[in-house]
Amino acid sequence: MKKLILIASILFCTQINAQENTKISTIDFVQTVNNNTKELVYYYQNNWEVLRKMAIKKSYIDSYQFLETKPTAEAPFSFMLITTYKNKTQFDAREEHFQELIKAKGKLELLNTKKPGDFRKTLFSKDVYHKEN
Repeated sequence: MKKLILIASILFCTQINAQENTKISTIDFVQTVNNNTKELVYYYQNNWEVLRKMAIKKSYIDSYQFLETKPTAEAPFSFMLITTYKNKTQFDAREEHFQELIKAKGKLELLNTKKPGDFRKTLFSKDVYHKEN
């Protein structure tokens, strides 16, 4: 019986550790508003991407991608923004870490006088847990 309890304990701890080390990606599905693609791309390259580069240097995230796609009736978004975290610890600290980076970066960079709400709309976001290999 003691061996069975020990084996169950080891399996349980291994499962928890595997969950802690599983990568997690957050994906934002973004729609371009009023054909303002230049403003949207500029905004993400000079704000979102800058923050992700800073986050990688500080080991706050594992990676990021800014992907463009053609919108359809079923999927009316133009861009997918993916931020991947090494593990649950990085993922759980994301809000605190990005607030720190936003403060350090300073003012929002815009192409012109249009505000983010004038050129982008986040349709939805999904958190994706990567399968273990």
